[in-house]
Amino acid sequence: MKTVYVGLSGGVDSSVSALLLKQQGFHVVGVYMKNWSKDLPGMPCPWMDDYQDAKRLTVQLGIEFKMFDFEKQYQRKVVDYMLDEFRAGLTPNPDIMCNQEVKFKLFLDTALEEGADMIATGHYARVVHGKEPKMLVAKDGNKDQTYFLYRISPEALNKTLWPIGELTKPEVRELAKQHGLVTADKKESMGICFVGKVPIKEFLQQFVESKSGAIIDQHGKKVGTHDGAVFYTIGQRHGLDVGGGLPLYVVGKSMDKNEVYVTTDLQDKKLWNNIIKFSSAHWINGEPKNNQKLMVRTRHRAKLIPVKLLNKSSNSMWTAELDEDVKALTPGQSAAFYCSGECIGGGVVSVLTQAA
Repeated sequence: MKTVYVGLSGGVDSSVSALLLKQQGFHVVGVYMKNWSKDLPGMPCPWMDDYQDAKRLTVQLGIEFKMFDFEKQYQRKVVDYMLDEFRAGLTPNPDIMCNQEVKFKLFLDTALEEGADMIATGHYARVVHGKEPKMLVAKDGNKDQTYFLYRISPEALNKTLWPIGELTKPEVRELAKQHGLVTADKKESMGICFVGKVPIKEFLQQFVESKSGAIIDQHGKKVGTHDGAVFYTIGQRHGLDVGGGLPLYVVGKSMDKNEVYVTTDLQDKKLWNNIIKFSSAHWINGEPKNNQKLMVRTRHRAKLIPVKLLNKSSNSMWTAELDEDVKALTPGQSAAFYCSGECIGGGVVSVLTQAA
């Protein structure tokens, strides 16, 4: 009987994953990863509630329960990385870094050291194990999470199970209710991966020094004042506090000048791009072949767009040309590439080129 350590977040998706694994005959051990426990002013961390829900679930299923304390490593690998990227004027994705460094590296290594044969999580994705393992999109296209998983290694992929990848979210909820799981009706957390429902700006304000500066429109005119360029991202419309007139969209910023640039023109070329330059490329089974028909997703739940990889320069910067313009591509965010329903890897957006 194979032993599977399943990461339990205290939510319904990982709960059903543990249920399914037990039904399939695995020796299942539930693990809560303690990654963040700090309370911030006016923002209590919900980790203890999640821990208790995960523990109650294991009692209900009759499986062993463990807690892995990864807080120090998480601070260094995920939180510090995120803060450094924001300070540099970029917009990082901490969920992608969490998957790369914590869930499918630290958690995996710790579980294997303790005698696990494999790990499992409640992600919506599918895996085909083998010499060249494949990560396939989930059955539920609306919940598919392969975008957040594109940096997984082939070694980790071969040691991973995603039990709910063949289910839709409503089917997961229904299974949880049928079996009376304690998390059946628990709402999803839509905030930062490690701080529950805290908006990113409120979180950053606790750690990043900022000062007010000018908001400048497409005509070079100052139209308002911001409270820190670090808090703004390309395409942002809300939170500018510039009253009256047409809606404003952020099209850029200068960290050196502490300026935020906006436009009232939704068709402004600075808002749209069809060329992506990206670095930190990660290909699960090696670089794509020249004749592969590829698609790209530039944010979670964004539609897949046909794309051509043009070249790779000597400094490992890749260039990709999309078949159509995409709004608000943002340096620091990721582009994940797909071929026939398989996520093959991706990279971090570094430079934007205006659409022709």
